[in-house]
Amino acid sequence: MVPTSADAPRPASRLGSALEVADYFAPQRTGTDALPEPEPLLKNLTIGVLEVLAGVREVDQLARWFGEDAFRALLTRSNLSARARSARGVPPARPVHRILSTRYSSPADGVVEGVVVVAGPARTRAVAMRLEGWDGRWRATSLGLL
Repeated sequence: MVPTSADAPRPASRLGSALEVADYFAPQRTGTDALPEPEPLLKNLTIGVLEVLAGVREVDQLARWFGEDAFRALLTRSNLSARARSARGVPPARPVHRILSTRYSSPADGVVEGVVVVAGPARTRAVAMRLEGWDGRWRATSLGLL
């Protein structure tokens, strides 16, 4: 006997549209209440960024904590710093920085904007960051180094 289309098993019905599936697997916003205190991350990312620019840390080590645009900006600035050191013949050296102050505020749920002021041997710098809660952790989506 030859099986007919009526005898063939029926495919399982789709539970959701492709759009619903994409929303489920896309990065999910996280509220401030479900996230840890942002101040330690602001301080650690600031030190990490300064080490990347000094050439003693690979920028890839900070990739998981940055959004795509902020990471690209840091990568570009890191490459420019490496070229400047190479042109002057200065080897990478571990920077000695002291955090003077950390200030942050939350303009919206799951968003923190902060500034860390750091004193170095030659000058004092300010690092401004915007952290957003994605997938249960903070990610820096914007970075400014003054």
